[in-house]
Formats: sequence, structure tokens, C-alpha cells
Amino acid sequence: MSADAALARQIAAEAGELLLGIQAAGTLGKALGDAGDARANRFILDRLRAERPDDFVLSEEAADDPARCAARRLWVVDPLDGTQEFCQGRSDWAVHIGLSIDGAPVVGAVALPARGLAICTDQCRAPSAANIPPRVVVSRSRPPAEAVKVADAIGGVLVPMGSAGAKAMAVVLGEADAYVHSGGQYVWDNCAPAAVALAAGLHVSRLDGSPLVYNRADTYLPDLLICAPALAGTILAVLNA
Repeated sequence: MSADAALARQIAAEAGELLLGIQAAGTLGKALGDAGDARANRFILDRLRAERPDDFVLSEEAADDPARCAARRLWVVDPLDGTQEFCQGRSDWAVHIGLSIDGAPVVGAVALPARGLAICTDQCRAPSAANIPPRVVVSRSRPPAEAVKVADAIGGVLVPMGSAGAKAMAVVLGEADAYVHSGGQYVWDNCAPAAVALAAGLHVSRLDGSPLVYNRADTYLPDLLICAPALAGTILAVLNA
């Protein structure tokens, strides 16, 4: 697994550098996002095919191969998570390189290129202290009612943020205490973040407490909870009351 983790971290970091170059050379707007998605996707797929030729890859920006469902190992990739933030010149966008094995998010790296970070499953640890008041990261454009309910229950505050990877890594880095999402995600939005958060010792599940399962035919995986373990029981009780 250490070789897979090192590869995930290297590819995520290098794709992030590529995207920073595209961002610096381009004009902000949709065309910038299209260029970033396409070029980062091509770079990542080429690297994975060269380094792991026997593995399947599922990317947001590439056609799906249904044969992947019979494979034990599946790389799940989002070449540019947070395209809107990338196009606006913000820092809260990410690159996701995840590896599911037998449906579980086992290995992954999430790069936050604008912050110079690439956080990987073999180099992360859960934060030791909580924020006061607790911080709950949510979508900038559509904070879910569930997150509002959780924040009210734990005396927390909502912190709007961009990409799923940026929000998940805020919890991993101790900058937030919970990430509560509902209303739609796909496996590439959360496979790498889930793998990193689990490796860091955080609680990771669906909002009903069930595990996140990957490499199913349906790529839709709509909801997610990442939080400090000490908060998990309270948050799940609030969500499922």
C-alpha cells in the first residue's frame, strides 16, 4: 500500500502543479476550467496507465468502463475538484487520486495546489484539539439543511468553502470539526477524501452511518459525513432522529 500511496501523492501533486500553470497562464472563466479538466485528466490517466497498467481507472472526465465492477482495484479520480473555484482564482479547489480495493476507500491523496499541500493516506493524523465553537464546513452555494441542523445541535458555526476535497481536508487538518454533505456527490468527489480522512483516524460514513462503498455500477454517492470521532455519535443521532 505504501507504493500506491506514494504514487497517489506524486500524481496529485504533479497534476496540481500543472493546474497552477494553466491557471497562471489563462484567463479566468469557463474556458480555463475546461482546459484544466481536460489537461489534468489526460496527465493523470497517462500516469496511472503507465504505473498501474493492470488496474482500472474511473475519472469524472473520462468514459466509464463497466468492466471495472469486477475488479478488486479501482483508481477513482477527480482531476479538478472545484472547477468553479479554480476558474475564479480561489484557493479552495483540489485534485483527488483515490484507490478503492474491494469497494473500500483504502489509499488516496488530495492535493490543495494553491496551498502547496498534498495530503496522503500514509502521512496524515487526526487533529488533537477541537475548534471552539465547532466549525462545520459546507458548500458555498447550497449549505444543506442537515448541516444547519448539526451546527445548531453542537453549538457550531457554518464555514462556507469550495470543493469537496478542500472541505474534507479542512477537517483532516484540524481547521474544521465536521463536514456534512447531502444533495448529491459522485464517487470521484469523495473517494480520495474519504481514504485520507479514514487514514487520519476520523469518522467517515454516509449520513445514516453506513460505510461509503465504491466500484458499484452506479457512480452516484450523494451524502457524506467526515468528523472528529468524538462528535460522530452526537451528529449521527441528530441526523437520524
